[in-house]
Amino acid sequence: MMKKRLSFLILIAILLSMVLTGCAPATEEPAPPEPAPAEEEPVAEEPAEEEPAPPPPAPEFIEIGASIPMTGKFGSLGNMVLPGYEYAVAAINADGGIYVEEYDAKIPVRFTYYDDESDPTKAVSKLETLYADQDVTVYLGGAGSAMHAAASAIAEKNQVPYCGIAFALYEIHQQGYQYLFSPFPKSPDMARDVYEYVNANVPEGERPTKVAIFAYNTDWGKELGGLWEDNAAEYGYEVVVREETPLAPDNDYTDAILKAKAAGAEMLLSMPIFPDGSGMFKTMAELDWAPKFALVIRAPEGVNWGESMGTIGEYVTIFPGWHHGADFPGVDELNAVYEADFGRPADLLTGPAYACVQIVAAAIESAGTLDRAAVRDAMAATDLETVMGRVTFNEDGTGNVWNPLIQWLNGALELVVPEDHATAEFFYPAPPFGER
Repeated sequence: MMKKRLSFLILIAILLSMVLTGCAPATEEPAPPEPAPAEEEPVAEEPAEEEPAPPPPAPEFIEIGASIPMTGKFGSLGNMVLPGYEYAVAAINADGGIYVEEYDAKIPVRFTYYDDESDPTKAVSKLETLYADQDVTVYLGGAGSAMHAAASAIAEKNQVPYCGIAFALYEIHQQGYQYLFSPFPKSPDMARDVYEYVNANVPEGERPTKVAIFAYNTDWGKELGGLWEDNAAEYGYEVVVREETPLAPDNDYTDAILKAKAAGAEMLLSMPIFPDGSGMFKTMAELDWAPKFALVIRAPEGVNWGESMGTIGEYVTIFPGWHHGADFPGVDELNAVYEADFGRPADLLTGPAYACVQIVAAAIESAGTLDRAAVRDAMAATDLETVMGRVTFNEDGTGNVWNPLIQWLNGALELVVPEDHATAEFFYPAPPFGER
């Protein structure tokens, strides 16, 4: 009995131990420690934007200079060129000047010119003075091929961009000059166009096929005279007389005229200055030789031809590069200011001179600086509508420009070719002097 009770008590103890063990709290595995949060990289503060530096102070003026023959043998040409420069500069300054990005400002133009008296040596001296005293950004040219030949060499030496009109010399553009630009017809244009224009406007059987050439013994005279002669046969013409004289205001053309008359010449090609050309035609009238067609470059370009020549000077044609009747933007405005001052529309060389300043102003604005090399590069890239139409330049600085034919008719200069700009019909043939 004691054994059974003892066994029972042991069993109770065991069961009680099991119950107590089952009720004990479960032991949890310790959780791995959470990784410490990564330290955030400090955010770099963006540097504050620097304000652009203010532009440098703008110069008071953009300096442009020229040496122009206002007196001497080329004086009649120079007096047509100067107003074109002055009117163009005035128009620019009335609008506040030329915008130059480097200075973020419009800067007015100051135009300084000297009369070189038609002396190439004096032209060189004047341009050197402008370079030294005015620190010019650009040179504007004078008038006459001999003058430009001397002046453009100085522009190249000083590396100053040079824009010149009223000269047809082509050879000077073949010297490798980088700073010379000329929006004006050149000898090759004139030597080709005269035959093409006559052939286009005169029926084949009525053309003046026998040609007399009266030229100066200058670089340009030999160049253009030679090209006229070289091109003649290609277009169906024959040069029967070619005479050369010094560049002078009073040559005696009697012998040359008698030779041309005896050879049956019907076309005259020449380039005299005034009054040499007027003396030539008065002698032609005295000797009764009236070619059916005459292209006379330079002498008849001014109103003084009409005033001094009367009917003797009628029917002469010219290649001056422009006419006040041209249908281009700005021509009417130029004519208006010119007429207010002179009582007539702008003269033949005034338009190309005005266009030169338009080209220079556009180049300065395009360059955005007054650095001469940059302005030169901008001039080389010119593609601009001007008062003489659209202008671009070839690598040699010659311009791609129109070449209108102008004719004296009824005491006035008329544009006769091309027809879409014509102010009158081309007149051919010129009648004998006694029938005018």
